[in-house]
Order: sequence, then C-alpha cells, then structure tokens
Amino acid sequence: MHRIEPVANGLRTDHPVPGLPFVDDSHIPVDDPAAVEAIGRHEGGSTWGRWDRDRTTEGAWLAFTTDPIRNDLSWVVRHHPGHGRTVLLVPDKDASSWHSSLWGPQLLFRQGGYWWDGTTWYRPDQVWDAAGERYDRRPVKAAVTITADDLLDDNAHPAGGRLIKIANFDRDAPPPDPWNDHLALWASHRPRNARPLSQCVVRLSAPELATDQLIGVPELAEIGGIAASTLRAYISRGQRDVPPPQATVNGRNLWARTVAQDWAEQRHRSPDSAAATLASGDDDNLPVGASELRQRLARLFFGVLWERPDRRKRWTLRHRNEAAVHEVADELAWSVAADTEAIIDPHDLAATVRHAFLDELVTGKDLDEATGDTGPTTFYGITTPVAKMLDWLIGHHPRAAHYTIGEIIGDAERRLGIPRDVTAETIRTALGLDSQLPRQTRLDFLDRALPPTPHH
Repeated sequence: MHRIEPVANGLRTDHPVPGLPFVDDSHIPVDDPAAVEAIGRHEGGSTWGRWDRDRTTEGAWLAFTTDPIRNDLSWVVRHHPGHGRTVLLVPDKDASSWHSSLWGPQLLFRQGGYWWDGTTWYRPDQVWDAAGERYDRRPVKAAVTITADDLLDDNAHPAGGRLIKIANFDRDAPPPDPWNDHLALWASHRPRNARPLSQCVVRLSAPELATDQLIGVPELAEIGGIAASTLRAYISRGQRDVPPPQATVNGRNLWARTVAQDWAEQRHRSPDSAAATLASGDDDNLPVGASELRQRLARLFFGVLWERPDRRKRWTLRHRNEAAVHEVADELAWSVAADTEAIIDPHDLAATVRHAFLDELVTGKDLDEATGDTGPTTFYGITTPVAKMLDWLIGHHPRAAHYTIGEIIGDAERRLGIPRDVTAETIRTALGLDSQLPRQTRLDFLDRALPPTPHH
C-alpha cells in the first residue's frame, strides 16, 4: 500500500497534490527520462537516479533523481502519453519507493492511498490476492474526479500564491493557506500548449470520503477487532500495516469506513490469522500438529528415561556425569531419527516430490518449445526447493527415494516423451547443485537408483 508522502509539487506537474507547495523544477529536464536519471547517477557518488519504461503503455515512463542542489530531496516524474505528467518532490530516501509505487496502472495517489488509473478510482491496496500475486483492486463507488478547473474560481488569486526555489524550500514550513491561491499561481505559469486544466486531476470526491462518514481511532480499532490502545501503539510504531488516514481534522486522524473494513479483512486473511486457527490451546503455544508431535515425543522420551529400570537408575546422583548424559541424549536422538515416518510419511512425501519434479520437467520442455529450441536437450533445470526435498528423501528414506526416482524417469518417458537419459542427467545435475549429502554417498546411491539406459 502507498504509505509515503511527497513534500511538494513540481511546477510542471499536470496533477497537483492538494495542500502541498509548488517548487520550481526548471533545472530538471522533466521531458527526458534519460536526462533525469543522468543528473543523479554518478559512479561512487552519494546521489542517484533511474528511469524505466512503463511496458503496460506505449510511450509511458518513470524517472527519479536526487536534486543537484538539495541532496536530501529527489524529483519523481511519471509520464503517461494519454494522461499527462506528475512531478513530485520527495525525501531522497523515499525516491526508490515512489518509483516502485508508480509502476503499473497507478498514475497518482490521493487521500491516504486512493489511486487513479486514468479512468477509475480505487481504494488503497490492502487485501492481497495470493493467487493473482497482486492486491485486490476495489473501485470507489460514485467517485468524482475533482480537477484544477473545478477549484479555480473567482476566490483564487495568483498574487496570493508563492513559487519556492529549491534552495529555499523548508520541509517543516506549515502548508500553504489558502492553497487555491497557490494553485492559481501554478495555473498562471502553464504554457498555452499545456494539458487543459479540466484534465489536471487534483483529488477525488466520493460518498465514502464525506466528512460525516469518516471514523476515528476508536471506530477503526473496533472494526479491526482490537483495543484502541493497541491500535495507537501500532500506529506509533508503524506496525500491522495500519492504513494511512484519509484526512486529518484538528490534529485528529480520520479513515473511510470502507478502508477500515478492507484493513480488517486483510487482518482476517493474514498468515498470522490463519495460523491462529491451528492453535492447540495448550500452554506450549504450538500449532495442533506440532503440539501432538510434542506430546508423542514426550511419551517416547518418558519411556526411554523412566519406564525401563536399567535406565531409571541413571537418575541417581552417582550416574549424573557427562558421559551418562551424552548416552541419554544419544538414545533420545536415535528414538526420533528412527521414527521420522511418524513426523512425515515417506510415501506421502515421495508422491509429492514425484509430482513436483514432473512439473519442473514440463516447465523446462514448454520453455524449449516457446523459444524454438529443437536441438537435443541434455538436462532440464530444477528449482532448489524441489531438488532439496528429493535430497531429504534420499537421506532419510533411501528405499522410498529409490522407487520415486524410477517412477519419475518412467513417467517422464511415457507421459512427456522425455528420454530417460535426459531425466537421469537432470536428477544428477539438480542433486549435484543442491544436495547436502556427502558427494561419494550421493554418487553411490544414484549409481544404484538410476535405471539403465536402454540399448537399441
């Protein structure tokens, strides 16, 4: 979610952020992204710059640079051929984050993270869609875009505004008031061929953002299912992704109820919330599966340490020495190592590894076809997690691993048309890169587990 705030508008922006002063940006080549980057990019220097094409739209780009006069500040430029240009002054430490946040459909942000894609306004990104690998986009109902033309009436006077030079800019100065005078001064500096004021977006209006619909900390905490004191602690510490407020009135932060509800939904969907459903309720604070394992091991260890008389005598004082403790520790460790099937069933794991490995082979084969590679393949690349799980199976359950390797090679040959020598070399290479087994042990095992290459 967008959580960082700009400190000023550039004079040549098309979309002024309300409430912020206007700073002269004439020393920044806002029409040339490579030139913007070049200002801040110096080998071994303390300034930085970057520009990138926005590949979602032809002719769109993003750029930022440290200001050459004020190295504590940076300029961020977002250009879109159909929707104009945004020029913002931000703290230098936030420049890269701003650059990333404007990548994609987000053309500008307003009012605590509400964003506009050129057509539609969306609520702040909060609810993560894991399947789509992006935040769920939630349009604002009955949103109205407020433009500069809407705000510039007879009460806005350019003479009351002020254009600030970068060297004189004070980040701690109070916000300009009345801001519409500064907006009028900005408008008076715009060239004749500039974007029409009726297309210069300033903010949005929507029923959910009406003042009488906004809520404070107590209501936000209630919707989130926590105490107000806890929420205040989260806010002061920057924890738990509390959304930025939509407005601040007389020093009091206020949120849209819909934003609060989205925040509560994300809390409900979070990994921590999901894990809480598996809490055992015991004093060990473990998930139910881990708690059951602990109880099982406790019974096993009690049997090792107490239920056999020849071992129980080790609790007497004369047997409490380092060698005896090492012996007991070794027996306990053996008890666990010899019974790993009770922790992870090797047959279940073997089936999972087999399917994962075959999926990796399909991916490799599809990539060859997509790139037009029709030559003979020696092996396919296997991702580290899959290779490591096969390695774990070999090291802990070699018999199951032996069968699994044969099944992988057979399925790849019958179902995917991949020659057995290619799959065998794929397994050798994957384990050669990621195995934790001793090298010779691994080679000896594979010599026995890999099937013979058929002779024709």
